[in-house]
Amino acid sequence: MITLTERLDDYISVRRSLGYDLSFAARVLRGFTRFADREGTDHITVDLFLRWKKGFGKADNIRGRRGLEWCACSPAGCRDTNARTEVPPPGLIAGKLRRGRPYIYSEAEVAMIVARAAKLPSRYGIRGWTCSTLFGLIAVTGLRINEAIALDEGDVDLDEGVITVKRSKNGAARFRTVGAEHGRQLRAYRTELTRCSALRPGRSSGSKAASGRPNLLRAL
Repeated sequence: MITLTERLDDYISVRRSLGYDLSFAARVLRGFTRFADREGTDHITVDLFLRWKKGFGKADNIRGRRGLEWCACSPAGCRDTNARTEVPPPGLIAGKLRRGRPYIYSEAEVAMIVARAAKLPSRYGIRGWTCSTLFGLIAVTGLRINEAIALDEGDVDLDEGVITVKRSKNGAARFRTVGAEHGRQLRAYRTELTRCSALRPGRSSGSKAASGRPNLLRAL
């Protein structure tokens, strides 16, 4: 018998080969299919889904709803492979997804965060530079944190004051500008990173920071 987890792994491999991430969906679905495997079943039923959902109660309806969505459309247990499969109805889990109200930091709070980050201790002093530069860059450009971390050397043109975000949301590229003052700060960070990297033989500014941890801003 081919288990639901084995079918799911095949499905995820195909989707990822097409460029989909599915990280969260994979974690949720694997929890469900492993539960199904322990139950000794090779197909999805409404009762099976509800028993799995009961295991984490009402506190995690987001995970339950996401699992419901994927169980309804995933070929891991679809009718094409097993006629006994039951597709859970969309309204099986009550309630609406409510996003938390975002907190908007004031300019004073952002300045305080950047200043305190600059004081983070490290052997060569680069951790504070890296974190304060990261937070400041996000604040002035609106970059998502994963976009800032993913910047490569060629993405940052300080002469023109333009940052190219190649791996933006939905895969589309976009551009962000930085003013002269912020450009000077980024140049100062790059200079300091180069200096600190020279103190660590075998390490370059494009790989790891002098603190020994992965450099958050490889391009700068």
